[in-house]
Amino acid sequence: MNFYLPVTLYAEEHCVRTHQKELAALGTKALLVTGRRSARLNGSLADVTEALDSCGVSCALFDEIEENPSIETVMKARDRGLAEGVDFVVGIGGGSPMDAAKAIALMIRHGREDASYLYRAGADSSALPVAAVPTTCGTGSEVTPYAILTIHEKRTKSSISHRIFPALALLDPRYLLTAPASVLCDTAVDAFGHLAESWFNANATDYSRMCTRQGLEIWSRSRAALEGISGAAGLTPETISGAAGLTPETCLNLLNASAMAGMAISHTGTSLPHGLSYYLTYEAGVPHGKAVGYFLAGYLREAPADERDAFLKIAGFSGLRQWEEFYAQVCRPQPASPDILEQAVRGLMQNPAKLKNSPWPASEAMLRRICR
Repeated sequence: MNFYLPVTLYAEEHCVRTHQKELAALGTKALLVTGRRSARLNGSLADVTEALDSCGVSCALFDEIEENPSIETVMKARDRGLAEGVDFVVGIGGGSPMDAAKAIALMIRHGREDASYLYRAGADSSALPVAAVPTTCGTGSEVTPYAILTIHEKRTKSSISHRIFPALALLDPRYLLTAPASVLCDTAVDAFGHLAESWFNANATDYSRMCTRQGLEIWSRSRAALEGISGAAGLTPETISGAAGLTPETCLNLLNASAMAGMAISHTGTSLPHGLSYYLTYEAGVPHGKAVGYFLAGYLREAPADERDAFLKIAGFSGLRQWEEFYAQVCRPQPASPDILEQAVRGLMQNPAKLKNSPWPASEAMLRRICR
């Protein structure tokens, strides 16, 4: 067994300001990597900019990260970073900006390489220092070495071949209070997926399950709030601040559960639901967490009943049926196209790296059962 986590993590309100000196110590000029809108609305971009400015560190902004970032966007940001002469990168937002920030930091360090370097196995993985400021509660990217990018040529997503841990993670629950309810629910389901796929995983150890178990317990504390915001009457799609029992404490629980889940998958990797989900996201535009959740019941059904029920009990579920009801309530999934499911099964059967993480022999028949 082994356990390795080189990320310095702080989880508290106003933690960007409180730990601004550690953020500024990463370099002399930062490339801030984010999307176009949410980081401005929730205040995280302003917090990071002000923290760096107060420490005399300049920054450049790249705010073009799309949902499920592409290789092309990473390379565009790399060129911006090289032109600006940055020496560290800050990813602000959900999994997309944080994953992109790692890939961008790699490509700035290897500025003469083309995009194929992202997936060049065995190549030098040194990168600029990365800081991560999550504003959703599912990816765990702030503590993982993974960077998942969209590969349009293959019509799917895949992690780059390099392991790049952030140097610093700053988790402020206030940023979640202005997220759309659907984003909180979808990303919380993604975190639950990480917990399930790390527990039922060929690479699971006592150390990884230590993180999984604690993550499940913390995740369960906010389950009622997720159920509340998913159906609160009169709730606008743009803000859920103070609604249905969602508080800074609840949001901190969601962030911490996501981070614990990230620590677990850092040691095990994800498994079959994630591999299947990429096709649902690419072909049908289903948000990542919702797409992962679509396959979780089928995946858990493959587990021995006593182990599955013990796992679900830690998260507060009486059994698999109650988990399915929860997922249907908070994510409101629509049936997937049979053609897309078939594409997912065939595509995943060609992905030995993902198949080997299954604790059960991964066959085409099993994948079809999971997709039912």
